[in-house]
Amino acid sequence: MKTTITPRVRTLVLLFLAVVGMLFAGAGTASAHAALTGSDPSSGVVVNKAPTQVSLTFSEKVATNNDSLRVLNPKGKRVDVGKPSNISGTTYAVQIRSGLPDGTYTVAWQVVSADSHPVGGAFTFSIGSPSQTTVSASAEQDVGGGLVGGLYGFGRYMSYAGFIVMVGGAAFVLACWQRGAGVRSLQRLVVSGWVSLTAATLWLLLIRGSYTTSGKFGDIFDLNLLGQVLQTKTGASLVSRLLLLAAAALFIAVLFGAYDKREDEEKRDLTFGLAIGGGVVAAGLAASWALSEHASTGLQPGIAMPVDVVHLLAVAAWLGGLTALLVSLYRAPADNPIGRAAVQRFSRLAFGSVVALVATGIYQSWRQLGSWSAFTDTGYGQLLLVKIGLVALLVGIASISRRWTGRLADSGTDTATAETVVEETAAAEEHEPEKEHVTASAKTGGSSAASGDSKRATQLARQQAAVDTTRQKRLRDADPNLFGLRRSVLAEAAVAVVVLAVTTALTTTEPGRTEEDAKAAKASSSSSSSSSSGALTLDMSFDTGGTDGKGVIRVDIDPARVGGNEMHVYVQRPNGRAFDVPEVKVAFTLAAKKIGPLPVTPDRITTGHWAANGIQIPMAGDWKISVTVRTSDIDQTTVDKNAQIG
Repeated sequence: MKTTITPRVRTLVLLFLAVVGMLFAGAGTASAHAALTGSDPSSGVVVNKAPTQVSLTFSEKVATNNDSLRVLNPKGKRVDVGKPSNISGTTYAVQIRSGLPDGTYTVAWQVVSADSHPVGGAFTFSIGSPSQTTVSASAEQDVGGGLVGGLYGFGRYMSYAGFIVMVGGAAFVLACWQRGAGVRSLQRLVVSGWVSLTAATLWLLLIRGSYTTSGKFGDIFDLNLLGQVLQTKTGASLVSRLLLLAAAALFIAVLFGAYDKREDEEKRDLTFGLAIGGGVVAAGLAASWALSEHASTGLQPGIAMPVDVVHLLAVAAWLGGLTALLVSLYRAPADNPIGRAAVQRFSRLAFGSVVALVATGIYQSWRQLGSWSAFTDTGYGQLLLVKIGLVALLVGIASISRRWTGRLADSGTDTATAETVVEETAAAEEHEPEKEHVTASAKTGGSSAASGDSKRATQLARQQAAVDTTRQKRLRDADPNLFGLRRSVLAEAAVAVVVLAVTTALTTTEPGRTEEDAKAAKASSSSSSSSSSGALTLDMSFDTGGTDGKGVIRVDIDPARVGGNEMHVYVQRPNGRAFDVPEVKVAFTLAAKKIGPLPVTPDRITTGHWAANGIQIPMAGDWKISVTVRTSDIDQTTVDKNAQIG
């Protein structure tokens, strides 16, 4: 028998495939949530002496393993020894071998940020002088990407979808349509949400080890990696989610079992208990995300985590309830149709959920962005603008649904009554005699089945089922207000699918505040690196106190790095002309390391110009450069200025 796919089903399938495609298309390099803000040695620097360790500083605390920090020589062989260690705050270091030869070395790092997302990168530094290297040091490693990254992203999407459908569907039954507990389509919807969330949680737990380390598909089944995951905050969160899902299974069993079998008056007593118990389980499931992702780190985590829980519950109540309403409008049986009172109750529930969603969303946006410019200057902000636009569209369509709900209430008609069903069924049968033929054929088919013609009976039964489906659709669409409500709710659900995809992408995108801080840190590091590898110029005014004792000193140090440097000192009068002074002395002091003062006596080159070559700076740091200038036999002064060297 040929299967016919309706345009509506075809549209939803294409929409689902498009969303999945978006997820996999965006499953390249994962956006980092912990940013590298500094390193020692710095990226691109040339040092005279091999360091004893390499340290990296991040914007937040990170999790490391044995391979998190690797130092590779020009041939690509590791020269680091031991495990990375947290030496202070957000700074992590690994020891390297002593006696390393000159050349260019690569530092490759891969860590897990505090909000559970992997981040990696690489940079180079040189000892003595740069050399050729066989290591490709890209600005950012392919961490959290590839096939494993795509599968992990899909698992996250399915977990969110399962949570929303399960929680929102159950809330719809309890708060809006208690008679819906006996509707098979609603039961299947809520159970499918539970199955999706459970399967996705198990999948995320299994794949996470590979996702945060090697990114290899074969490592998904590595039990050692699974053991390591169970010891992390994210692993504990996933395990707790599974335990809560066991409690959720019990709740669903009662909701669609003992609760459904009770009379309406008896249900009132059980409704309160189920609402409290279900609310606790739903809040616990939402907290399993809040305790391990964006809300758990950064600014005001004590406020952000409960706000995130409320946000997730509001999303579930609105979008999950919307899905349940859609199923009820299209799949509720004729003898138990959803009434206008239930639709109105959901309209009020959805309105409250949207208010909570907007309030918590504003706080989350401020916390994650930090400035208006982050909306347009960061990937997170741009994606958030897309989500805001989609939510605005969703609210607009929801307002149309509320209008249809109001018309449905004003008309005084329910979705269907027993009398309407009987009358429209009789009218349909009167105007379609061919259906009577099908019915009679079905009966004949039944007799044939009794005599052994089961194949013919099955075919006629299918035809009869198609006739019944057509009749139910005609009865269902008889009320124009209800027909309009179904269409608008279907449009809401379609937009909600895309909103969920964008939301999932946001949870794996670096927050705007962090991205801007990282940009500022990189700019500062780049400026420091530039100043450490190029000429450093300092201007200082002086006054020896005697006659004609005022002037300006300019000190040029090139290349202003550890090792040998060339220094030029220019002495000028306030009008800019060269100042012929009898003596100039310079001293370097690194107070933080108790080094110095290291005296330097430059040679006079010409009037107002003094120079010295081969000035040795032993280590990088914030050096105080003191210049003593004498303008006569008794008039002299010392001025100083601090500068970063090395």
